[in-house]
Amino acid sequence: MSGADRVVVLDRDGTIVVDREYLADPDGLEFLPGAAEGLRRLHRQGYRLVVISNQSGVGRGLFTLERLRQINDRLMQMVGQAGAQLTAIYCCPHRPEEQCDCRKPRAALLHQAARELGFDPHTCIVVGDQSCDVELGQHVGATTVLISADPAPAAAHYVATDLLQAARIIERLDPCT
Repeated sequence: MSGADRVVVLDRDGTIVVDREYLADPDGLEFLPGAAEGLRRLHRQGYRLVVISNQSGVGRGLFTLERLRQINDRLMQMVGQAGAQLTAIYCCPHRPEEQCDCRKPRAALLHQAARELGFDPHTCIVVGDQSCDVELGQHVGATTVLISADPAPAAAHYVATDLLQAARIIERLDPCT
């Protein structure tokens, strides 16, 4: 895997930060246990970290795109303070019933990220806590890691209890480490 293709695509809520259901305040961002260390490990391994997140609170009128930008800026800051770096954040602001192509599990945002950041989508690793995250990875032929307390969920290549364990799994998969 070339350096350009060392990309981990991460979900936000329930994977990196506590899922607060329609988080509308940047001050509500809080790392999940193991998330900061997991991000730091992945960053130190040379992975570019990209967040792709469904944020239908915008489409539902619960908060604005400007507020979402503030939340994303705060997340970037938190990750930086934790000793890692997010390369980019991509969000779908639409409601599920809009059937847009950018809402996970559809892959438009992942393809956009790949074009803009210069990586092959099937070489990335997709990490998330929902079936839509696993399905996103499956749509592009990527390796998938599900964050779950359930030891035997269907479909994901790997299961981890938190982002730190996911980083350790990814480290074992990487021939460059």
